Amino acid sequence: MTESTDLQSTDLGPEDRKIVTLARSARARNGVPEGAAVRDETGRTYVAGTVQLESLKLSALQTAVAMAVASGATSLEAAAIVSEAAAPSDADRAAVRDLGGPATPVLLAGPDGAVRLTIPAG
Repeated sequence: MTESTDLQSTDLGPEDRKIVTLARSARARNGVPEGAAVRDETGRTYVAGTVQLESLKLSALQTAVAMAVASGATSLEAAAIVSEAAAPSDADRAAVRDLGGPATPVLLAGPDGAVRLTIPAG
């Protein structure tokens, strides 16, 4: 079982607040169910929304991880999802774990941007 904690947005460092804000913006701007952002080992961020095509369906976090990989990232420092979901999906955590490792934090925020949960990708 993986440990999770409640974390107030004000308890986050500026870099984690930034990826939550970017994820929230992507969700609102694109009118999609989820927005996500990841930060790679160099501090670069990748932002995405849910992809819902007839032939391709990816969560926002899977899309952000794919963008990071396609841009040459070799690791992740953190990931954030803005969603109404109660927890990140197993597939989302697996995508983060594949690139960032099991200890990479995944922050889940509600549509208002308040972080409700942080959980390791592992």
